[in-house]
Amino acid sequence: MPSKRKLTSEDAAASEGSKRSGRQASNMPDNDVALDLDSVTGSGGVIAEEEGVGEVLQNGSSENISKLLDLDLKRKDRIEVEEDEEKAACRFVGDPVADEEARRLWPHRYNASSEVIRARRHFTQAEVDGQLFNLEDEAYVKADEGQDNFICKIIEMFEAVDGSNNFTARWYYRANDTVIKCCDNFIDDKRVFFSEIKDDNPLDCLVRKLKIVNLPIKDGSDINEEIRSKCDYYYDQMYLLPYTSFVSLQSDNTAASSESCSTISSDADVAVASSFGECPGVIEQGRAKTLLDLYSGCGAMSTGLCLGVNSCGVNLVTKWAVDLNQFACESLKLNHPETEVRNESAEDFLNLLKEWEKLCASHLSTETSGPVHENRLSNSVENDESDDNGSESGSETFEVAKILSICYGDPNKSGKSALYFKIRWKGYGPEEDTWEPLEGLSDCEEKLKEFVFVGYKSKILPMPGDVDVICGGPPCQGISGFNRFRNKENPLDDDKNKQLIVFMDIVAFLKPKFVLMENVVDIVKFAGGFLGRYAIGCLVGMGYQARMGMMAAGAYGLPQFRMRVFVWGALSTEKLPQYPLPTHNVVVRGVIPTEFEANTVAYSEGSKIDLKKELFLGDAISDLPPVENDETRDEIPYGFEPETDFQRFIRLRRDEMPGCLMFNSEVSEHKLYDHQPYLLNQDDYQRVCHIPKKKGANFRDLSGVRVRADNKVEFDPDIERVKLPSGKPLVPDYAMTFVRGTSSKPFGRLWWDETVPTVVTRAEPHNQVTFPCPLDVELNCTDMQVFCWITS
Repeated sequence: MPSKRKLTSEDAAASEGSKRSGRQASNMPDNDVALDLDSVTGSGGVIAEEEGVGEVLQNGSSENISKLLDLDLKRKDRIEVEEDEEKAACRFVGDPVADEEARRLWPHRYNASSEVIRARRHFTQAEVDGQLFNLEDEAYVKADEGQDNFICKIIEMFEAVDGSNNFTARWYYRANDTVIKCCDNFIDDKRVFFSEIKDDNPLDCLVRKLKIVNLPIKDGSDINEEIRSKCDYYYDQMYLLPYTSFVSLQSDNTAASSESCSTISSDADVAVASSFGECPGVIEQGRAKTLLDLYSGCGAMSTGLCLGVNSCGVNLVTKWAVDLNQFACESLKLNHPETEVRNESAEDFLNLLKEWEKLCASHLSTETSGPVHENRLSNSVENDESDDNGSESGSETFEVAKILSICYGDPNKSGKSALYFKIRWKGYGPEEDTWEPLEGLSDCEEKLKEFVFVGYKSKILPMPGDVDVICGGPPCQGISGFNRFRNKENPLDDDKNKQLIVFMDIVAFLKPKFVLMENVVDIVKFAGGFLGRYAIGCLVGMGYQARMGMMAAGAYGLPQFRMRVFVWGALSTEKLPQYPLPTHNVVVRGVIPTEFEANTVAYSEGSKIDLKKELFLGDAISDLPPVENDETRDEIPYGFEPETDFQRFIRLRRDEMPGCLMFNSEVSEHKLYDHQPYLLNQDDYQRVCHIPKKKGANFRDLSGVRVRADNKVEFDPDIERVKLPSGKPLVPDYAMTFVRGTSSKPFGRLWWDETVPTVVTRAEPHNQVTFPCPLDVELNCTDMQVFCWITS
């Protein structure tokens, strides 16, 4: 390559001027020939790199300038040829759409005030690189190098007023383009999701045509493999950005009109009714809808959900509930005698469901029309202590009177989990009942068959298709902000997070019509929102419609912010439920992840809504009678009239609440149950009594504590450390060192005009603000979070 001439200061000045003017004047003879800017100093110095141009620039003769002009003309000719070839490779074909028709179909393109690209004319067919594309075709669209091409439907082709050729793309999303992202392993590679997102693109961005078919997945069943093999992609749902929703398509390949261009929320009084009561096949007069409550606790979530649904005219009943805590199960059974309450782990419950299905398949048939007769087979079990030689002198035969129950696990603490039956022995009382493995009942076939038949008819356990709704909040302590040892790389490797997997496995086995999962906001904050993406990915992978919203309890009339994530799932044949919009103002606490900000259930920005006043601690508990630290009474009279709507509502018995199937309109005296504070030891109680009764008071107000300029606490060296009667210090060391001396939480008081923070399992005063206003006792956690079952 020839050497380039160094630019002088004059050349540089000329070049700068050319950038402004677009053309450059040269040192020329009197004929004053003008040269094209790019010929001399243009982008990349095209002419400067031509053979012999350096000499031309040094010799200003007319002959050499002519040579330079020839080179410039040749370059222009080459560019024009390339442009012509490019236009030939990317052009519209056929007659344009009639002007009147085009203006009718795409009026925004012909409106002078419109902010979109204005069109000169529209077409229905284009040719790009020798391939014909028609309006409504699906196609690949160029992506950045190294990335998969985008997928779209061509919904408009037009020539702009500036002469450019364009098309409008309506986009398809791959699973990893949606909120599912890294959890796309649940989704078939050929499955895409149609969207409402569309934009304009240059025509030459089209790569090639695709064959994309609408292939609905019915109730999670397998897709048509023959059709799948003959298409590039298939779709069965739309992906809507509000609340990251996956919604089934109707037969006309469009999403339900109620979902389009909406906030996908509704007023609280119609949200549930529209979801459970207006869909074909959902309402079956005379048949109650059944609900399974997983990780039920005392039944808060299912109770609230049933009350809300029932108040809209749909009979929803909690038929089954599962929890590991014995006392929670006893409480739930006491309040809901109609519910089959199982005190076991969710894993054991899932294994039991699978074994129960096998038992029903093997012991029941279409010929079975009634209870089996007891005299058809012997019903005895030999004692395991029989003599080895089988002699009768050392053996005893026990007769099975009745099989009472069934479980999967290890009730005998043998170290081996298996299927067990609870046996009532003939001639023995309940205290002699035992758990026996299935293989030990080989001689009790008739009793077993009778148990299976009666259990199947009464639905002691749900079979696939029996459950209308599954609700639950699988515990995920492994992602809690209180857990200092969280596994950020692989959250599901933590045993404390694996209940989310079990929850989804139960959904996959039972195939309920609806799924409602509740969890802490950390599932979308921790590890890039992995667990939230996992939940949505599982549901969509199983063929469910799904959406994820975040709701704050305080926005619905509770004295606490308490933001939670709610994931809805619905079979493709059902209508995906909506979220009720807020009714109250709320005092905001915490931070919402930016990526999931749009998942917060709220009114559209700019809406002028007259919301009710926010609630504070005083609105919830100011009517409660004072109690002492050692209060033990299970029930006491209120002694005061309710002061707020919340207090009036919370006093109602379940049979007085709207939505209760056993509604009782009779007015009766309301008693206060379990109004017992968290029992403090004597030292802590005395510390609390020393905390000033004022807003914001805490251990920092105690004698001998000094707050430095950096907001850290230290002991005042000029004040002798105060001792309690027990000899322990009034201000404990752990309070001074909590959060490296920066926390004001230990022994903190809540005031009437404040909201309640989240209560942890071990709500001790050592590191929590839990003392209400003027009281010297720690408030019952039930009183502080009593709203849980209401908002559920």
